[in-house]
Amino acid sequence: MTELFPLLLEGTLVTIRITCVAALLAAVLALLAATAKMSTVRVLRWVANIYIEIFRGTSLMVQLFWLFFVLPLPPFNISLSPYTVAVMGLGLNIGAYGAEVMRGALLAVPRGQIEAAIALSMAPVDRFFGIVLPQALANAIGPATNLLIELLKGSSLVSLITLADLTFRANQLVENTFRSAEIFSIALVIYFVLAQAINLSMRLLERRLNRGVMKASL
Repeated sequence: MTELFPLLLEGTLVTIRITCVAALLAAVLALLAATAKMSTVRVLRWVANIYIEIFRGTSLMVQLFWLFFVLPLPPFNISLSPYTVAVMGLGLNIGAYGAEVMRGALLAVPRGQIEAAIALSMAPVDRFFGIVLPQALANAIGPATNLLIELLKGSSLVSLITLADLTFRANQLVENTFRSAEIFSIALVIYFVLAQAINLSMRLLERRLNRGVMKASL
């Protein structure tokens, strides 16, 4: 049994790294797409809507295959490493879902606080980052937790583009040892533990954000 752990640990570290970097990309894209969709500039709204609908309306696996197998072909001629494709594919996909979550969270910020900030002559940037965004982030934590767990589970698809993540290593060990019950059971437990770590981390972040919002409102 112990001989299985080095490769599974190696794959787990790859999965964690992909999940963390893709989550950062998804968060940035979600915020940009949400604010663009709420913009008064029509072109920005169109671009945001196109991005959201394409990546929410198509399969993550097909998106990864398209980035990995189609982009290197003419007329694109863009070759990306498996790691880059994994991060981009997962980040773009989850970011599209996160954009709607973030838009709802932004709209949930009480209008009265925004009007009060305007009355105090706060600059739009200061108003957004000082009042609106902290409250919106606190509102978005619950749905965002679910999306991060979906991102973690979706990362198993990167094994199909030759990236040696946890699922790839598990399949590799099964092919070599034929101990599928043990290996996939261990992989299942690892994914569960990682999901619970995300859940706990987001709960702690939610408490911290809520404390910050309460202090700011006093």
